[in-house]
Amino acid sequence: MAFIEMTGETLDRIIESDELHHENLGEAGVENGTIVRVNREGDIEVRRREGWDVIGGLLGEFEDRLKAETGLDWA
Repeated sequence: MAFIEMTGETLDRIIESDELHHENLGEAGVENGTIVRVNREGDIEVRRREGWDVIGGLLGEFEDRLKAETGLDWA
């Protein structure tokens, strides 16, 4: 499966009001330097010591937002 990886700080800038909110990121253990990734379906996963956990999802036209903010493509 392809993903775009970023930090929690970058994810916080990408999230729109009808998706996860800043408070939800903190509750999920996502801090500015936390490694997160988003797959093509919009699932947000956070890197834990032992693996990845799904913490929510992005909606709508998130692909353009991801690519514009990160400068990355699916890998």
